[in-house]
Amino acid sequence: MTRKIFFGIFITSVISSIVTAGFILWTVCGSDGKKWQEFAENAGFTAEIFLILVLIISAVSISVSKRIVKPLKNIDPENPKIERVYREIIPVLKRLKVQNGKVNRYKTELNSSEVVFSTILESVKDGIIIADPKTVVLSCNTEAYRLLGAEHLNSGQSIYNLSNDEPFRHCIMNAMGGRRSECILKTIMGDRKVIASPASISDTLNGIVVFIMDVTEEQALEKMRREFTSNVSHELKTPLTTIYGIADMLANGIVKSEDTVQFGGDIRNEAERLITLINDIVSLSKLDEGVTLYPDKEVDIYDIAESVMNRLKNSANQKNVSQILEGEHIKIKGNPTILEEILYNLCDNAIKYNNDGGKYIVRVSHIPMKAIITVSDTGIGISENHIDRIFERFYRADKSRSQKIKGTGLGLSIVKHGVMYHNGTVRAVSSEKGSVFIIEFPL
Repeated sequence: MTRKIFFGIFITSVISSIVTAGFILWTVCGSDGKKWQEFAENAGFTAEIFLILVLIISAVSISVSKRIVKPLKNIDPENPKIERVYREIIPVLKRLKVQNGKVNRYKTELNSSEVVFSTILESVKDGIIIADPKTVVLSCNTEAYRLLGAEHLNSGQSIYNLSNDEPFRHCIMNAMGGRRSECILKTIMGDRKVIASPASISDTLNGIVVFIMDVTEEQALEKMRREFTSNVSHELKTPLTTIYGIADMLANGIVKSEDTVQFGGDIRNEAERLITLINDIVSLSKLDEGVTLYPDKEVDIYDIAESVMNRLKNSANQKNVSQILEGEHIKIKGNPTILEEILYNLCDNAIKYNNDGGKYIVRVSHIPMKAIITVSDTGIGISENHIDRIFERFYRADKSRSQKIKGTGLGLSIVKHGVMYHNGTVRAVSSEKGSVFIIEFPL
């Protein structure tokens, strides 16, 4: 701007000087032809004088222009000094100073808002992505990068650089089309729920907002719920079908009188199976909800193990399985009913899945700050590829063999939840000689 002013002043000065010289010449010569003729005869000399005058005027114009422009050139637009400039432009500078004040306040407010926005964005546990109508990412928090397993984007990159999976692309395209969209994204690190919503004002798309949530646990629980519902339906349907079939035969008089006792026994066995299944489901439900019939108190684990093994003595004798109790009397604070159910299920499995003539050992011991219960048997053992899943509800490691053994498939799940109720841990170890279950309770 100062350069343009400089050249404007310079050119104006030169032109003014030339016009002034011409005016003087006209004033001297006027309309007198003799004077113009004399001037023409001396044109060479006059031209030289005129050229010298132009150069002098140009030099003076340059010097004057610089002096005029210098104060303007030294004006600081961010902080103009009103006392150091021409009074003609003081009103302009005052207005500029006011505008600078407003701009600085707006910048401060904007910076403050950006800090607050960034803080909020980073503090959110879910991933958040904001993109413009051209899918260029405007903002993306760290959690979104982590959940998607993506590297940080450079300025101006597309949201599709965060994930190239088809469900993600389809979800984003729907949002860009003005439709809210959801999808489940499968990643190496787990399941991610993606919710993409359009951001529109007056039916004009201004961008999209995308939420990324970790739903790995939620999906696993949903899968367990579906499996549990399916398994419960199957387990309930099987004995009910048998009971209904026998009852129908009895009602239609198809059963011979001598077979009535046998069919009655079948109905009783299936009914017992139903009652056991329902009781196990109720027990699991109470453990899930943390509901107990009796309050916690100081309990001797060794005494409970001894009581449980006495209850199972007949079952052990029928299969010719020896029962051995070792260890010491250890007391913990817990729920007697739940602790008894834990040991009953482990000991009952140690008998049912043992070999004829085998044995199982229950050992109660302790280390600093922990009580330990070990139930080991000489049975069929557990395959390594099943050992991590045996505590799931209705999971059977060997389904073909399990069908021949009475049980609901909920025993080990009850054990797991019962131990968790007491803030303990349980794990299984398998070998060619049988299985070992180790429980640890805090003292």
